[in-house]
Amino acid sequence: VSKSNLRICTYGKIDELNSYIGACKQSLLESNLKGEDVTKLIKILYRIQNELFNIGNVLATLDKDIKKNMPKIEALHIGALEKNIDYFNKDLPNLESFILPGGSNLNIWFHIARTVCRNCERKIVELSNKEKIDINLIKYLNRLSDLLFVFSRWSNYKFSIKETFWNPNQE
Repeated sequence: VSKSNLRICTYGKIDELNSYIGACKQSLLESNLKGEDVTKLIKILYRIQNELFNIGNVLATLDKDIKKNMPKIEALHIGALEKNIDYFNKDLPNLESFILPGGSNLNIWFHIARTVCRNCERKIVELSNKEKIDINLIKYLNRLSDLLFVFSRWSNYKFSIKETFWNPNQE
């Protein structure tokens, strides 16, 4: 199979996303942020990295080769992301506008991971138009992207950095 095969490209993008999640985790570890939420976030990022490997495994395995006990993404994984979104979003100010990435290195890493995640989602949707793909993979990546956005906001909030809002009339 060619390296440019869409299926190979999808799990290559997942691998790229996993690297960016690792960069987010490392940036968090090197920050001066402390506390229970930081410890919780590090554990969540580690869990996500493992789940992304599971997604890569699913994408790399043809339907006819899938075994019952192979790792997969299920509704409970998506539900965990949604609970994480609610938890880390609870103290953040309401959104009134689009937010520009920046303010802290951690914020930027989360935004980069978010955009790579959206790219993964689009690639898998493209693949799903040609081959049968587990819909949970797409749902998972959609929710993960939202979670990474919340993490980006949370990081600036924890650093007491004011968010920069999009100004469509900026000159």
